[in-house]
Amino acid sequence: MSIVVTGATGALGRLVVEHLLATVPASEVAAVVRDREKAAALAARGVELRIADYDRPETLADAFHAGDRVLLISGNQVGSRVAQHTAVIDAAKAAGVAQLAYTGILGGPDADFLLADEHKATEQLILDSGLPYTFLRNGWYTENQTENLAPVLEHGAVVASAGDGRIAYATRDDYAAAAAAVLTGEGHLNRAYELSGDTALSYADYAALVAKATGKEIAHNDVPAAVHQEILTGAGLPEGFAAILVDVDQAVRRGRLAGTSGDLARLIGRPTTPVADTVAAAVAAR
Repeated sequence: MSIVVTGATGALGRLVVEHLLATVPASEVAAVVRDREKAAALAARGVELRIADYDRPETLADAFHAGDRVLLISGNQVGSRVAQHTAVIDAAKAAGVAQLAYTGILGGPDADFLLADEHKATEQLILDSGLPYTFLRNGWYTENQTENLAPVLEHGAVVASAGDGRIAYATRDDYAAAAAAVLTGEGHLNRAYELSGDTALSYADYAALVAKATGKEIAHNDVPAAVHQEILTGAGLPEGFAAILVDVDQAVRRGRLAGTSGDLARLIGRPTTPVADTVAAAVAAR
């Protein structure tokens, strides 16, 4: 039996592997990756590499073994994820894995925004498969904001269309620690966790944190959804992706990403990382 992480060289996957290696021997960890060379550092530490690609179902036949505990990290190609995830689920079922954990989205079947559609479909596919599951319904990543500071600092404003809606941010590392906890612990089968930060902040709150960290005046400019769409496409984002981001803001306005269930802090055994700390680190790294 191994603990298997798909997408193990991605932004979230590599953090999950780090948390696993701090908990269990490397010989018990397997990384499903597309590029062996990219994962060479993991192999050097004793992690087993299993080469496979979500888009090539035939490569997944040897990715999982009977009794494995598997983390399916959702693909990052919006519009292609249901087919990709189906291939992984089918391979996991054929292998007879003992657990299939999946990184979905906060709210699960109740999430009523475009970005949630493929996650909801994937959860249903997992349920239909009959596999023992754990649903890790991740909320919004703090890094979704802090990795896009350049336009905020250039224009001195956080532009959004969410009104006073709030987001319970948590960091990738917080979510990675939770994933590692359910893969190494007991009592997590056939359960769903609503994962989010301990405190929900508005965009105005976020702008104030950036202002404090930079010592600059940072405004919060709330604009209509149509204007927000024009701003994003004008900045070079594809129209479809811009529409998804604007739709997320409308979900924020409705309170869909503000939940603070406490599940994340309980799983990781500590408070979630304060947004102020992540903002300050991002500003210092610039």
